[in-house]
Amino acid sequence: MQRLDTTQADFEARLAQLTAWQEDQDPSVADTVAAIIADVSRRGDAAVMGYTARFDQLQVAAVADLEVSRGRWAAALGKINPTHRQALERAAHRVRSYHEHQLQRSWQYHDESGNLLGQQITPLQRVGIYVPGGKASYPSSVLMNALPAKVAGVPEIIMMVPAPAGELNELVLAAAHIAGVDRMFTIGGAQAVAALASGTETIPAVDKIVGPGNIYVATAKRQVFGRVGIDMVAGPSEILVICDGGTDPDWVAMDLFSQAEHDENAQSLLLCPDSAYLDAVHSSIERLLPGMDRVDIIRSSLTTRGAMIKTRDLADAIAVSNNLAPEHLELSVADPESLLPLVQHAGAIFMGPHTCESLGDYCAGPNHVLPTSRTARFSSPLGVYDFQKRSSVIMCSERGVQELGGVASVLARGESLTAHARSAEMRLKGGAAE
Repeated sequence: MQRLDTTQADFEARLAQLTAWQEDQDPSVADTVAAIIADVSRRGDAAVMGYTARFDQLQVAAVADLEVSRGRWAAALGKINPTHRQALERAAHRVRSYHEHQLQRSWQYHDESGNLLGQQITPLQRVGIYVPGGKASYPSSVLMNALPAKVAGVPEIIMMVPAPAGELNELVLAAAHIAGVDRMFTIGGAQAVAALASGTETIPAVDKIVGPGNIYVATAKRQVFGRVGIDMVAGPSEILVICDGGTDPDWVAMDLFSQAEHDENAQSLLLCPDSAYLDAVHSSIERLLPGMDRVDIIRSSLTTRGAMIKTRDLADAIAVSNNLAPEHLELSVADPESLLPLVQHAGAIFMGPHTCESLGDYCAGPNHVLPTSRTARFSSPLGVYDFQKRSSVIMCSERGVQELGGVASVLARGESLTAHARSAEMRLKGGAAE
């Protein structure tokens, strides 16, 4: 890992270079995805079957054959290891309970003129969830994407999970049953996103698409945005750990590993005012790394994008963090609550030495779908609010329109929108103005 110091004259430049992330926009990927989206929009089921046979080696006579029955994923719950089932159910309970606190409710009030004003909250009607499939197992992704939608009141959730050569993961199926998924298709890639966005003869179009995927899935989500909503286009995973020197160095080393093992582009940063402590963590990394299953990925990530940064003090560390707006921020200090008010930008904040980021990934309760690449400056974790819509409610009283109509008339005529003005004026006592 690089060693930086905030007192260095070139610190800002070196940090900017280290943390810069510009996802490769390979024109060939964008062109391929655009062609798939257009083809699925034009040919529907036939296109979906063709791409599924081509990319997943799964030949079917009809798209209906790609739908997984509810009984199949309910049966998966009985097949999995009882320990896994208990962990899934416990995590689902915590995630559901947390998100129930996010529910927004409709409200109304009457102003001094008797006009009724308010906001009506309604759920999205149909949501699509993309879940990586095959040998990969991401049941936590199912829970984190489906449960907030169900808490929001979404009537129908359609899940897309690729099944290369027909291979399905039992944990993913069990998680879908626990989370209340309504329909599931073994379709992956850009064709899955395209089918959800435009609809086909068999697959209904959705209002929003959420969930992680490869570069083709991410590119497809970006291209269909506007036709449907999406959660976000996420960059590499990130963790920024701020320490006061009191946490076991082995704990911190493993926390850094927990993000680095995602892929070579993941970023792990450690900030501390104590250089001796940084040395201790470095020693822990050197000792623990050879025993990790993903040792090569972790080493590459830490070497190319990781850093240990000596800061002037903890306030200086928070300032660096606020500039980077990390996806995951660990305040591994004795008094994290004193630092919390200083944090301006972070996807999720993990308080104290005992709160490792991996708890948030699986079972703490808050959502693990978080903004990356400094987007925490203006966006938030996935939540119930992403699956609810707000509609303004306005009802004027006979007395109220006399006041509001006059105001609207003046402003509309000021914008040379005469029909707007006359529409309001016709409701005033005395009738329409000429």
